[in-house]
Amino acid sequence: MLAAQRRDLLLDRLRRDRRVVAKDIATELGISEDTIRRDLRDLAAMGLCQRVYGGALPASPAVADYPTRRQVGVDSKGRVAAAAAALIQPGTTVIVDGGTTALAVARILPAALRATVVTHSPTVGAALAEHPNVEVYLLGGRLFKHSVVACGAAAVEAAQAVNADLFLLGVTGVHPDAGLTTGDADEAAMKRALAQRAADTYVLASAEKIGAASRFAVLPLTAVAGIISDAPPEDDTLRRLVEGGVPIVHA
Repeated sequence: MLAAQRRDLLLDRLRRDRRVVAKDIATELGISEDTIRRDLRDLAAMGLCQRVYGGALPASPAVADYPTRRQVGVDSKGRVAAAAAALIQPGTTVIVDGGTTALAVARILPAALRATVVTHSPTVGAALAEHPNVEVYLLGGRLFKHSVVACGAAAVEAAQAVNADLFLLGVTGVHPDAGLTTGDADEAAMKRALAQRAADTYVLASAEKIGAASRFAVLPLTAVAGIISDAPPEDDTLRRLVEGGVPIVHA
């Protein structure tokens, strides 16, 4: 089998099974495991998979730049945003993450809602400027331009002063094996800091993020109260999450 044919096979298995185990594919094809690892390295260099120990997982499309992500899965993110907004009760304090789905949540909140929103996203804060009864607190720090959020030591320190009822967490990948992931180490650290300040954390996971993975772990699946997703209930990855005891809020 030619290298191009092997890579096509690997991509097909990633789409079908949402994971590739190098040892198993090597045995199936009767070739060395090192050959499969080289193929996976090549695919990862092209942004087509995320290498993990023993194989690879599908790469998340949510690691693209911010303007591009605003055009990805708009309807899907809208459904997730609506379900997330329904969790915000009057009088509560909510931490809202950055990113395009979080921005959709801010835009869909009822105009009459009375609540407190803490965010490290200037775009989320600006979207709530015209909500007369929403008190908005912006956490400052180094601007991570890829996601347009504040990160770094100053932002993490500012988060320590917050006590919230709910955190709406954005990630780029949700996978039963890799857990919750994102594409930047500092952003992952900021998300963990925010999760520690809330009683409950819910994950904003539009369909394209289910079964995908990125380079840096944010939290284990056991650390969240639930995952909000519009992926179909029969989705194999969603089924594995449910079997693993992860609560799913269907959007």
